[in-house]
Amino acid sequence: MDIFERLYYMRALVGVAAGIVAGVVIPVEFDQYTSIVTAILVGMVFYLASLGIGRRIAKNVPRDKRKKVATEGIMPFIFLLLVFMIIVYTALHQSSIVS
Repeated sequence: MDIFERLYYMRALVGVAAGIVAGVVIPVEFDQYTSIVTAILVGMVFYLASLGIGRRIAKNVPRDKRKKVATEGIMPFIFLLLVFMIIVYTALHQSSIVS
């Protein structure tokens, strides 16, 4: 597995973790705007952490491919963040949403 594949899968796993944390952190009492801002902030914190980890993983990458280190795996990160946030939030608050 090359460096960029490792970055891709690392960002996917970090996206899953961010989605789980966002689903747990957002309470039912929040309005829609506050929930969206909370999810975006959780995503930004986790993505910045993955940038630091990614730079350590790819420290021997040539200068012309440095930008790819920052953008590799961003789509699975966003998708998995949203999917797991929705699943966890729904599973935790299902009874309070219905009533």
